[in-house]
Amino acid sequence: MNLRNIAIIAHVDHGKTTLVDEMLSQAGAFRENQNVAERIMDSGDIERERGITILAKNTAIRWGGTKINIVDTPGHADFSGEVERILKMVSGVLLLVDAVEGPMPQTRFVLSRALELGHKTIIVVNKVDKPEARIYEVVDEILELLMDLDATDEQLDSPIIFCSGRAGTASLAPEDAGSDLVPLFDTILSYVPEPEVTHEGPTQLLVSSIDYNDYVGRIGIGRIERGTVCVGQEVMVCNHDDDSEPYKAKIVNLYEIEDLRRVPTDSADAGEIICFSGIENITIGDTICDPACVEALSFARISDPTVEMTFSVNNSPFAGREGKFVTSRNIRDRLHNELLRDVSLRVTDTDSTESWNVSGRGEMHLSILMETIRREGYEFQVSTPRVLYKDIDGVRNEPLECLICDVPESSVGAVMSKMGQRKGELRHMSAVGNRMRLEFIVPSRGLFGYRNEFLTDTHGEGVMSSVLEGYAPYKGEVTRRHNGSMVAFESGEAVAYGLHNAQERGMLFIGPGTPVYAGQIVGQSAKGEDVSINVCKRKQLTNIRASGSDDALRLTPPIIMSMEQALEFIADDELLEITPKSLRLRKRELSHELRMKKRKDK
Repeated sequence: MNLRNIAIIAHVDHGKTTLVDEMLSQAGAFRENQNVAERIMDSGDIERERGITILAKNTAIRWGGTKINIVDTPGHADFSGEVERILKMVSGVLLLVDAVEGPMPQTRFVLSRALELGHKTIIVVNKVDKPEARIYEVVDEILELLMDLDATDEQLDSPIIFCSGRAGTASLAPEDAGSDLVPLFDTILSYVPEPEVTHEGPTQLLVSSIDYNDYVGRIGIGRIERGTVCVGQEVMVCNHDDDSEPYKAKIVNLYEIEDLRRVPTDSADAGEIICFSGIENITIGDTICDPACVEALSFARISDPTVEMTFSVNNSPFAGREGKFVTSRNIRDRLHNELLRDVSLRVTDTDSTESWNVSGRGEMHLSILMETIRREGYEFQVSTPRVLYKDIDGVRNEPLECLICDVPESSVGAVMSKMGQRKGELRHMSAVGNRMRLEFIVPSRGLFGYRNEFLTDTHGEGVMSSVLEGYAPYKGEVTRRHNGSMVAFESGEAVAYGLHNAQERGMLFIGPGTPVYAGQIVGQSAKGEDVSINVCKRKQLTNIRASGSDDALRLTPPIIMSMEQALEFIADDELLEITPKSLRLRKRELSHELRMKKRKDK
């Protein structure tokens, strides 16, 4: 069977999607005169805007008469659930490592998962054409990582390819620049085995991914483990981890993946990765079986979420002005629909019928969900992120992150000081070129709100990334914010005169002409406590003029926060109001009198 199934795994920004572009191009997937966008596999709007891969995607090429199914995976730790679930579809992986940065936290995570499954691993040292590349040092670091992960002798002997994804070159020796990707293709064909499947016998297929189409409904994607699948075939759907009874269904449409297209086919054999439709309630982890032999396949155990937020119906004075879907039923249905596509997400009900606890892998995981449904016309509000604790042997444990920071030497002291305040412990420090690499073990909650401080402390030159390390006993209180909020005292429209007086007391988040309501947060106070201000205050008009007092007011440009920055900023008694057009920070209790009363009661 001339077939190979591989996944490309790496840390974020190490060049997976760019390499896939060149593999498709050199395998003849595009016409010579075809205009092809960069990172063509990043098809989502948010993926293109942020330059990251969020969802694992399938493509296929043909090389030397062999079909190679390729799965491009996310590199950010918050989307590692996407990597875990697709590894069951493949027999080998390309592990990309940046020739400058070397192995990073997500590199360790995805490699450990691939080694556990016994997948053949081809190590690809990417971006070798960079002037600051550390090729030989990075190769040593990769081998050390393999030994740390208890790799077998065979896995330690994995082939190493030296590659430039952007230039489309690969070679077997670091001093050879190469002229094309032929060495990479040849290594895939010679080292990655054909799928270990059973060609004879009753049908068996494990669903590892879900897509949706307005015309055919839900589409299941997975590898055929046994037998064949045909259009019109009667099948049974069962789940290894679900106690519900198997149910009968029918395959209506069947597609094979060719380049970037889904090509209709009448049948497919074992080992092939296919897409099929016609089963309305199909979900990730389901097994498609022959009715005469119902055997569910076990699905990869997805790591538990570590961060939780409360989503609720927007109840601010501006509710319903900008959103199309605003009711509790709309929001609840949308969150539960997301569970069908995202296996690392959890949604649980609360005591209120208008709020839900949503758990994920990290702040970015949840913020991408919010941005996605916001663009669909939903309006809602969310609480500050909070970590999920575990009771182990009667002791409360919290999630820990392995944080790696690449910073200029002059910023090392500032970063170590901030990490100390956030209960971080320095595990390793080394020089990487003319920069320093710091490795910390820090509580997940210690990283909330730290990214902006980190960029300030390193003058924008620092790079930080983290991945879940494990759980450890609770390490004590961590102060997230040292500044209070400036809260609007009355509803109206912000004017320059009121803002000019307010900016002397802190940093503003809004400009003149912005509608505000009482209880909305309009800035950050310079003090450690909240301050109520009237940004709608106008200057009293009289017929008396004084020289100097009537000069034009100079306003400092306001700070416009992204969604992640807003989530990092809000305190426990604050909420983020999200609509298709606006992000507003607000107090949970809008009334100034009630807030003062609660503060006195404390």
